[in-house]
Amino acid sequence: MTYRLICDSCTDLPAQTWADPCVRKVPLSIQVGPETVIDDSTFRQKELLQKMRAWPDAPKTACPAPSTYLDQFSDGADNYVVTLSALLSGSYNAAMQAKAIYEEEGGTGSVHVFNSRSAVSGQAQIALLVMELAGGGMSFDQVVERVEAYISRMKTLFVLENLDNLRKNGRLTKMQSLITGALRVKLLCGATREGEIEKLGQGLSIRQTLARMVSRMAEDADHVGRRLIITHCNCPERAEHVRELVQKRCRFGEILITAAGGIATVYAEDGGIVAAY
Repeated sequence: MTYRLICDSCTDLPAQTWADPCVRKVPLSIQVGPETVIDDSTFRQKELLQKMRAWPDAPKTACPAPSTYLDQFSDGADNYVVTLSALLSGSYNAAMQAKAIYEEEGGTGSVHVFNSRSAVSGQAQIALLVMELAGGGMSFDQVVERVEAYISRMKTLFVLENLDNLRKNGRLTKMQSLITGALRVKLLCGATREGEIEKLGQGLSIRQTLARMVSRMAEDADHVGRRLIITHCNCPERAEHVRELVQKRCRFGEILITAAGGIATVYAEDGGIVAAY
């Protein structure tokens, strides 16, 4: 059975992966003042960062319409969809609506929508695992079972220079917003099992907080032999620094570095690091 992998545009895969004919991207959109930026192949990170700095209000993001997902489903194929956490975006619900319409209209392919309960590099982990399993000939039901089990134990951590856009768009809890506004610290945050954002620690500088993030990984015995994906927002040197720290302290089987797309750029902002394993 052939397969198709459909990812919303917060799935920050290695650039070459998007060239795979089995992979499709469904773009979210970004509103910065009067301008709309589509998070597709036309996206230019430096231009978005400039627009964000120039406009006083936080940018807004919008999930794809169900029809955008529906257009990507392939009859006669196993269709796997990877979306942002359902608790952070409407992308998952849009994909589920598209699945329902497809099935009601008699589509002949199988469809499963994975709620990543994560974002960015966490979504990339899920997508790469789907490619490995489905590309290796595993059945649809087996792929779904294996990937859902992976999602249930996946860890997502991040350290950002600035949490303003997350706060202004309601992605932080009231307590996290108070902490962020009152203290001049850098927060170590992560995804809960349900896919919400939680505070895990803090540091006086971003380098100190990144070191604490790596320490947390090193103390987690579950990381050994797994793949780590580090996504950076306009800071490749910082991502390499994190990789060096990880190589000294952890025992991952593989480490990949990817660049943030448009949605990750809005929320991670300039200098942000997101890691998942």
